Amino acid sequence: MPTAVRTLPNGLTVVVSEDHSTPTFGLCIAYRIGFRLEPKGRTGFAHLFEHMMFQGTPNAPKGTYDRVIEGGGGINNGSTRYDYTNYIVSAPVSALEAVLWLEADRMKTLDFSEKNLANQKEVVKEEIRVNVQNRPYGLFFWTDVAGTAFDRWENAHDGYGSFADLDAARVADVKGFFESYYGPNNAVLAIVGDITPDEAFAKVEKYFGALPARPAPPKPDVSEKANTKERTLSQTDALANVPAVAVGWKMPARGTKDDIPAAVLGNLLAGGEASRLYQGLVKGRELLLGIEGGHNWPLDDAFTYEGPTLLSLFGLYKPDTTAKEVVAAIDAEIAAIAKGSVGAAELERTKTKMVSDLYGQLELPLDRSVVLCLAQLFDGNAATVNDLPGRIAAVTSADLARVASTYLTAANRTVVDRRPAPAKPSEAAPAGK
Repeated sequence: MPTAVRTLPNGLTVVVSEDHSTPTFGLCIAYRIGFRLEPKGRTGFAHLFEHMMFQGTPNAPKGTYDRVIEGGGGINNGSTRYDYTNYIVSAPVSALEAVLWLEADRMKTLDFSEKNLANQKEVVKEEIRVNVQNRPYGLFFWTDVAGTAFDRWENAHDGYGSFADLDAARVADVKGFFESYYGPNNAVLAIVGDITPDEAFAKVEKYFGALPARPAPPKPDVSEKANTKERTLSQTDALANVPAVAVGWKMPARGTKDDIPAAVLGNLLAGGEASRLYQGLVKGRELLLGIEGGHNWPLDDAFTYEGPTLLSLFGLYKPDTTAKEVVAAIDAEIAAIAKGSVGAAELERTKTKMVSDLYGQLELPLDRSVVLCLAQLFDGNAATVNDLPGRIAAVTSADLARVASTYLTAANRTVVDRRPAPAKPSEAAPAGK
């Protein structure tokens, strides 16, 4: 995949990948601000601010952004994760200049009104009600596993945020957050599509070049050490019909020799119906009704992270089973891998699936823009994406054994058991005669 990179004098890094297969483009602009870096006492602020970015500017009032992009046949979206917040657009290439103007305009300033802030607080709170509070299992396999496994507040707190923290947010907080994290020198812009690098760089310079750099935002230490004692948490869930267990292990840092083997191991364990745990615990021993998981799961793929991450598993287990039995069965599979039980055929099948999935991610210009943008943000080199297939192919059974024995240990493990809440007396079945 061709890549050309240029950094403007104001610090904005621009990645361009030329593709003339269709007269379209995909664009991703990613800011180095996610759950991890939001201020204490302002949990959920990174996600709240993502919503604020769609509330208009003095030059492009609320609704203009969507109207221009969608009216030109395009789509747009935004998302917040641990290490970044990104905004994406796909449209005919004829709309590129309009999109660049819109993105530069909202990098310059926003409509920081009390009305917009109050409105978006309620939107975010409703999202929490739908996805967490009124949903069986309530994403506990993300929020509660991370909250128990990690030591540093930056990694452990709930990225959705508390209602109290959201309510406490003021317009001055929003302005300060914008000034700290939404400057050009804290962002990467990637464009993939029907345009040459020189043309794209000139257009980006035209619209973004006059924006001033801002002071570098604070960067706290978010590093984590492996845990030395198992951590457990028991919960009840009034909305759940069957019990569930989630397990997480702290994993190696990005850019180390074990990060790609960890990704392969996560896929081998829980990457679909051919995986070890599905075959062994769902179909074989029938302890589980289903299992999901992987490296850096569930918020992103195995390669899209910068700070500490987990290899996580989530399974619904049968009521006549216990979480302890499930974890013991998982341990047995891990122990076998640590002893070198992964044969050539199983390893090749796992790696082939991962590479195929990766190529699937790169099929559309928009998806490529996201992958290149985040590689540049995290690695300082978008071209590292081109190395991934080879790095995956190079993983050996010995690599998996080493990673399993080093990281997937009982001492480094976090287990959260979530069982259906007992029926209230009024809900209990009548006693038999």
